[in-house]
Amino acid sequence: MAGGILPFLLGLLLLAHCASASTHRSNPKQNTEKQKRDSLPTNYTTPDYYPTPNGGWDSNWSAAYAKAQKVVSNMTLAEKVNITSGTGYLMGPCVGQTGSALRFGIPRICLQDGPLGIRNTDNNTAFPAGVTAGATWDKDLIYARGVAIGEEARGKGINVQMGPVVGPIGRKPRSGRIWEGFGADPSLQGIAAAQTIQGMQSTGVIATLKHFILNEQEMYRMTSVVQVGYSSDIDDRTLHEIYLWPFAEGVKAGVGSIMAAYNHVNGSLSTQNSQILNGLLKDELGFQGFVVSDWYAQFGGVSSALAGLDMAMPGDGAIPLLGDSFWNYELSTAILNGTVPLERLNDMVTRIVATWFQLGQDDDYPEPNFSTNTEDATGPLYPGALFSPSGVVNQFVNVQGNHSIIAREVARDAITLLKNVNQTLPLSKNASLSVFGTDAGPNSGGLNSCSDMGCDNGILTMGWGSGTARLPYVITPQQAILNNSANTQFYVSDSFPSVTAAADDIAIVFINADSGENYITVESNPGDRTTAGLNAWHGGDDLVVKAAAKYSTVIVVIHTVGPILMEEWIDLPSVKAVLVAHLPGQEAGDSLTDVLFGDYSPSGHLPYTIPHNEFEYPASVGLIDQLLGQIQDQFTERIYIDYRHFLQANITPRFPFGYGLSYTTFNFSDATLTTGTSLTEYPPARPAKSPTPTYATTIPPASEVAWPTGFNSIWRYLYPYLDDPAAATSTAPYPYPTGYKTTPQPAPRAGGAQGGNPALWDTVFTVDLKVTNTGTTSGRAVAQLYVELPGDTLGVDLPPRQLRQFEKTSILAPGDSETLSLPVTRKDLSVWDVVVQDWKAPVNGEDVKFWIGESVALEDMQIVCTVGQGCESA
Repeated sequence: MAGGILPFLLGLLLLAHCASASTHRSNPKQNTEKQKRDSLPTNYTTPDYYPTPNGGWDSNWSAAYAKAQKVVSNMTLAEKVNITSGTGYLMGPCVGQTGSALRFGIPRICLQDGPLGIRNTDNNTAFPAGVTAGATWDKDLIYARGVAIGEEARGKGINVQMGPVVGPIGRKPRSGRIWEGFGADPSLQGIAAAQTIQGMQSTGVIATLKHFILNEQEMYRMTSVVQVGYSSDIDDRTLHEIYLWPFAEGVKAGVGSIMAAYNHVNGSLSTQNSQILNGLLKDELGFQGFVVSDWYAQFGGVSSALAGLDMAMPGDGAIPLLGDSFWNYELSTAILNGTVPLERLNDMVTRIVATWFQLGQDDDYPEPNFSTNTEDATGPLYPGALFSPSGVVNQFVNVQGNHSIIAREVARDAITLLKNVNQTLPLSKNASLSVFGTDAGPNSGGLNSCSDMGCDNGILTMGWGSGTARLPYVITPQQAILNNSANTQFYVSDSFPSVTAAADDIAIVFINADSGENYITVESNPGDRTTAGLNAWHGGDDLVVKAAAKYSTVIVVIHTVGPILMEEWIDLPSVKAVLVAHLPGQEAGDSLTDVLFGDYSPSGHLPYTIPHNEFEYPASVGLIDQLLGQIQDQFTERIYIDYRHFLQANITPRFPFGYGLSYTTFNFSDATLTTGTSLTEYPPARPAKSPTPTYATTIPPASEVAWPTGFNSIWRYLYPYLDDPAAATSTAPYPYPTGYKTTPQPAPRAGGAQGGNPALWDTVFTVDLKVTNTGTTSGRAVAQLYVELPGDTLGVDLPPRQLRQFEKTSILAPGDSETLSLPVTRKDLSVWDVVVQDWKAPVNGEDVKFWIGESVALEDMQIVCTVGQGCESA
C-alpha cells in the first residue's frame, strides 16, 4: 500500500488489533503477542520457524556484507535502531523514511511508491501498468521499462522504489490490484518480475518485490473495529507451485527488498509469520536483502522482529501521529532488556546496510529532491509535526528523459487484438469514423484531478491507489485519432446520441473497467470490483449494443484492469473488431493509433483468461465478505486458477490465456529438442551456506540510547532514544511466541542460493524453432511454451498444460524468419513434494511434452515435442 490512508481512518482501522498485539510505552514487552489462530481450519497450518537465518551467506552478496559488517560493528544501538525503524507518517519527503547513521554516510533511507512510476511527484513518467507490460510478452521491453523506472527514481533521490508486484497474482478476477502485477500465471509473473528488478536495480535503485504473500483481495485485508484482516488459508504444494514461484524468481534476480503483506497466512499475520519470512523467504529461498512491512501492517514489536521483519514502515504504532511505535524507542528497550536478541537486530541492520552497499548507494547517490506530501516549492519539512521547520521541499527535477518512447512502445506492443472480421483493421486514414465513449477523451475535472487516480473519468490510464503516478500529460485517443484522421466525429459521452450512420461509416466505441486499492471507493467499488463485477463501467456494454444497431461496422476498444465480460455484444454481426489496450499510461492515444491505423501490427497477448461469465470460475475465487470475526479465505481450488482451472474443468472460455491476433500470420517450424543437464528425480544436494557476519553479543550500554545532550527533537517524530535508559534493562520473564528457539534450523534441502537450490535453474531441455511471417504485413510473434507433465509418474494431479517459457520475435517483414530458443529448467518440470520438501521431476523427462503455440488453447498450438521422440507439428 505505502501510505494512502488518512491518519484518523488508520486509527479506526487498526484499533481492533490493539487487544491482541498492543504496545505500551511503560511495558514494551506486551507488544509481542502472536495473532490468535482459534478459527483457522484444522487442515491448514503454519509451523513456527525460529530463529531468523542471518543474511550474508550467498557469494553474490559477500562483498556488500563485508562492507556492512565493518560499519555495523561500529554502530551504536541508537544508530542500529534508526536504520530499521521508520520515522513516522508524514515525517519526511518520501512516503516512508528510516532514521540515519550519518557517521557512516548512511542517510535516512527514502522509500517511495510505486510499480509503474513515482507516485505523487512531478516531472515524471506515468508508465503503462504491470498488466500492460505482461501483455507485451516481451522480456527486453519489460527490462527497458524497469531501467526507465529506476532512472527516474534515482533522479528523484529515492533509495527504495516499491515495485514490482507479483502478489496479487490474479487468483480473483474481481480483485482490485491485479493490474499492478503482470498476469495470472506464476511463470509470466516471475519472468517479468525478474526482468523488471534487474532493470530497476541496474540504476542503483533498490527494488521492492511485493506483497508477500497471498494478498489476493483488497477488502478485509486490514483490520477494522469489527474485523481482523482475513487469513489466506493454503496448502503447501499450492503455495510453492503458484504463489511463491514468482517471488523465488525475484529473489534469484537479486531483489534488494521484499514487502510483507497485510493479510494473515494460515492464521498468522504476515509481518510476524515466522514460517513465511524466516522459513520460506530467508532460508529456503535464500533472500539476502531486507523485509519491510507494508504501511501499518506491523502489529507487534518483538514478535515481528523475531519472525524476520527487518524494517518497519512508516514507523508509527497502531494509531499514527501520536508518537507511538512498535519499534524505535521500543526496540531500543527490547534490546536492553534482552527480549529481542542483539544478534537479530544486528542481522536486521546488516541486511539493510548490505543492500545499500550492494546497489552502490554509498557512491554519490542523490538525496531526495521532491516531496510526496505537497506540490509546493517550500513548506514544512515534517508535515506530520505540529511545529515543523520549513524549507525547500520540491526542486522540480525533471527525470523523464526520453522515457516517453519506452512508455509508448510498451503500451503499443501490449495491445491485444481479439477479433478482426474480414480484416476490418487496420483502418484507412480516409475512413469515415464516429467515436463514442468518455474513455476516448480527457478527465473532465482536469489532469490528475482525482487523488491517486481515485475516479473513472475519461481515458483509463491506470487503476487507483498507491500504485499510481501522476500524469505529466496524457495523449487521449481523441487527440491521437484527430492527428491521424480528418474525417471523424466525436461523441465523447457514455450515452448513445441520435446519429445517422452512412453505409460505410465505422464506429469506434471506447469502454473501460476500473479497480484499485481499498482506501478509495470509486462508484461504490471499494477497490475490488464489487458493484461493477466484471462488466464494463458506465453502461459500456449498452453503448456497444446501441452502436452495433446503427453501424454495420463497429470496433470496440477496451481499457481494463483485468478480465471483462463481453457476451452482450461480442457475437453481434456489426462488431467486427475488438482491441484490449489494457492500462496504457500517458501514451494511451498514440500507442493505440499506431495499431488502429496500421503503422504497427498488434502483438500483445492476453495475460489472463476471459470467460463467458463468472460462473465459469471456481466459487472459491469469488470475493469474500463477512461482517464479524476473521474471514478464512480458503484456497480450495488449489493450483487451479485462471487457465489451469479452465483446462482442468474442460471449459472453453471466450478467449484463452495467451490469446492475441495479428494483422499477419506466422508459422512455427523446424523445431528441435535438445537435452541439457541430466534430469534426476530430485536436485543434487544443495551447496552449504558460507559464514555470515558475526558481532559481539554483549548487550550495549543503556547510555547509547540516551537523548543526546542539547538535542532539538521534533514533536511526533519517532526516535530510538529513551528518557530513562537504565529503567529499560529489566530481566523479567518474557512470553515468547510458541515454538520460539535460538538454535538455527537445519538448512532446508530445497535451498542453497538466491531463489533456492541453484540446480533448479539448470537447463535440462531446449526447444529451438523457426518463426516465419507467412502473411502480407510486418509483425511480431510470441512463441509460448507450455509443459505437460506426467501426473501419474509424479504422483499428483496436474493441469494438461502450464506456461513455463516464452519469447517474442523482432518485427518480421513478410516472408522473413527468425529462430527462437526456449530453454526449460529443472524447476519448470518439477512439482513440490510436500513430504520430502523438495522439487520432484520425472527422471530424464520421461513422458514430458512441450507444447509451443500462440495461446494455451490446444487449437492454437503449432509444435509438440515429446522427450525421446522429438518435435512435430501439433
